[in-house]
Amino acid sequence: MFAVAAAALLSSCTKAPEAVNIEELNKQFITSWNNKEVDKTLGYLADDVQFLQGNSHFSGKGEVGDKWVRATSGTIANLKTSVVSSGADSKLAYAAGTFSVDVLPEAPGQPSAFGEGNYIMVWKQVGEGKDATWKLSYAQLEDHPLRRK
Repeated sequence: MFAVAAAALLSSCTKAPEAVNIEELNKQFITSWNNKEVDKTLGYLADDVQFLQGNSHFSGKGEVGDKWVRATSGTIANLKTSVVSSGADSKLAYAAGTFSVDVLPEAPGQPSAFGEGNYIMVWKQVGEGKDATWKLSYAQLEDHPLRRK
């Protein structure tokens, strides 16, 4: 009986895992994106990541990495986000809001543009214990029409 009571007491004293700082996760991701650190940016993606933008839907780290990260990292700069809503627990976190980005000219002498829209990013904890890391699981962008700079 004593062993059962001790086990119950110890398990009730176990500290629950803390929620992740979603703003810090997004900041790290956006900083690596803006610094053109493609490999580091890819490192934030979960193996089963999903990406949606307009009529495009990419699945998995390979496809999302190729068709979103690598395909656009050289065409945009100065990515910024403004969080409207966010939440987190010990296994899942999200941030949603607006974004803005400078769109670089396709060729010398062509105009640059300014893009903006809405976004949602969902992060999940991958792994257990001290090996647990946070990975981007879902990203959705809803663009407004580009404006010339």
